[in-house]
Amino acid sequence: MKKFDVYALGNALIDIQYHSTVENLLLLDIDKGVMTLIDEQRQNNLMSQLGESHESMACGGSAANTVIALAQMGAKTHFDCRVSNDMAGQVYAHDLHNAGVHSILDEKQSPRGITGKCLVFVTPDADRTMNTFLGVSAELDKSDIDEDAIKHSRYVYLEGYLASGESTRDAAIEVRRIAEQRGIKTALTLSDPNMVAFFREGLETMIGERVDLLFANEDEACALAQTSDFNEAIEAFKKISNSFAITRGKHGSTLYDGLNIIDIKPRQVEAIDTLGAGDMFAGAFLYGLSQDMSFHHSGDFASLASAKIVTQYGPRLAAAQTQALLASFNAGN
Repeated sequence: MKKFDVYALGNALIDIQYHSTVENLLLLDIDKGVMTLIDEQRQNNLMSQLGESHESMACGGSAANTVIALAQMGAKTHFDCRVSNDMAGQVYAHDLHNAGVHSILDEKQSPRGITGKCLVFVTPDADRTMNTFLGVSAELDKSDIDEDAIKHSRYVYLEGYLASGESTRDAAIEVRRIAEQRGIKTALTLSDPNMVAFFREGLETMIGERVDLLFANEDEACALAQTSDFNEAIEAFKKISNSFAITRGKHGSTLYDGLNIIDIKPRQVEAIDTLGAGDMFAGAFLYGLSQDMSFHHSGDFASLASAKIVTQYGPRLAAAQTQALLASFNAGN
């Protein structure tokens, strides 16, 4: 039996969430609906303009949200990342530990610098817009990898945001290499349309010849396949991944288990905040697979979990909510 169900590598960011109008995003010169990397000065200027209007702050980052959801469900997880020894970094490491996620942060002294932060803007249409200053997370490299944890995991999970920097990309490639050598299944999420638009080459090198499981939404899938035809994107994904899960918003999701295309019907809910929906989908899906659920059953659970999270603000559910959701699903509700 493996020590961990899922090992993940990703950016460690303090998420600071704001409610915003589309007009205010225009005034702040922020591109709506995507993640944009910004420098420290730009982030400080934005935070100065926004004042104390934020709704919440929490330890975050795409892969972190996924592994925390997994841990809440009862999976054994390990997350490697980089934070600073500043107050934000200490809070991040503490929150991760309290969530039940094992990490190299439990054993390694953090460097000096500034812990990364992500300003998240939620507009009335439930869309999420992110402006991210990576801080020391941009310096994550191979030294932040716990190779022993990888060797003792069933899956490794990589976030596409790591494609934005040379050292972070190389660290992700190293994780994939170690996993492949050990016969450990590899999973990767494309993360955001802007990652495909501006860091395509980096994503392709992270994927390598192919990965075992690829996560994307429909826009990201079509962008990577360089097509507007969803069926063409599906065929392109078959060439680079043994299986995949593509979320399609109100159209549900499309899965490929290596043999068959499986369409998962959407859950009808009123969305107020889509932040974290993809992260939760990946977490619930990986939970299902790591607990030997079928591909279809895992997709059904992922659909339920992601539908639940968009009905409230924030990138994660409380642990009790996640556990109740899983219990309800297992009971056939």
